[in-house]
Amino acid sequence: MHICIDGNEANVHNRVGSNVYAYEVLRHLETLTRNTNDGNWTIVLREPPIADMPPEREGWQYQVVGPKPFWTQLALPIHLYLHKNEFDLFFSPGHYAPFVCPIPTVTTVMDTAYLEFPDHFKPQDLFQLTHWTKKAVSKAKKVIAISKATKRSVIGFYKRAAKDVVVAYPGYSHQPHTFSEIEAKQFMTKHQITEPYILFVGTLQPRKNVSELVAAFEAFRRMVAGRNLKKSGQSKKKLTPTKLVLAGKIGWLADETLQRISASTLHENIIQTGYITDAQKQHLYKHALATVLLGEHEGFGLPPLESLAHGTPVVVANHASLPEVVGNIGATANPHNPQEVAEELYSLFSMTARQRAQYRKKAIEHSHTFDWQNTAKIILKTLQSVVQKTHAN
Repeated sequence: MHICIDGNEANVHNRVGSNVYAYEVLRHLETLTRNTNDGNWTIVLREPPIADMPPEREGWQYQVVGPKPFWTQLALPIHLYLHKNEFDLFFSPGHYAPFVCPIPTVTTVMDTAYLEFPDHFKPQDLFQLTHWTKKAVSKAKKVIAISKATKRSVIGFYKRAAKDVVVAYPGYSHQPHTFSEIEAKQFMTKHQITEPYILFVGTLQPRKNVSELVAAFEAFRRMVAGRNLKKSGQSKKKLTPTKLVLAGKIGWLADETLQRISASTLHENIIQTGYITDAQKQHLYKHALATVLLGEHEGFGLPPLESLAHGTPVVVANHASLPEVVGNIGATANPHNPQEVAEELYSLFSMTARQRAQYRKKAIEHSHTFDWQNTAKIILKTLQSVVQKTHAN
């Protein structure tokens, strides 16, 4: 068995979302097949592999293929045709595959937000996601979906049979990243982050629904202030104002979101960090009051899982894949009802130390049910089944 993989989605420095998925799948496929005879693996790239990509070895090699322009629909198919007698299968851990391919393919779909919320995407990206994904899914022998919600979407929009769509959830590595107390203090001081704070992790773009999160934050702050006042109007205790930390880079079509933040009466308590490292992200998760994700359509939603892995409570939108991610541990709410979101946040805010400790234990246990090695095993089994069926025919 000789499998060719498009490794470009993984071969980037600042990984988010689909980059993380592709990288972890590659990393764990290499580990699973390292000491076995599970064939040869060739990872094709536009650029040379960066330092943390799985190292080459016998049976695991990289090939830089050119030219770079129109790579997926020009350089890659030419390469596959030239080597069609060597490869048994082409696997894409992302949405795209060559329109014309001389060997069987397996492709991956993260979500179908571009079909349900087209106005949240730039025209060029929308065109590519819509047309290229349709081609890739229609030609694939099997489709990898990252959640049951995504599987339902693939079946519904692309009319694929349920047996041809395989769910392979993302995982969490539980790998601590070095972040000294000095570095942590410098990071928090730089961004003026003080506890307690509510955390959002992700790219600022329309589909993340950050404007509604800001509205929920405002409602939560009013709720805390009102419910902690005595009838006489005197505060029971001095409360440190909660902040909202938005940790992630600014994405496309973010102007309306940024304007909503600026217009908020609490804008001085809303902190934008820009892109953060894994070490910084882990530190923020550990010390947050709660992590919130109210995305319009999340294919999976890694931040809630990462938050639970650190024992930190989560509030997520009550639709798409997010209820799958948090199970019966996290709170769900209507993402377009700020008051409902605020009520869930207030419940977490009001937990006793004992309740929080119990939550932490259950949250960490739940996060361990999502494992990258298991993800890679499901994908490996799927690829093997396609190759075996092809050879049998």
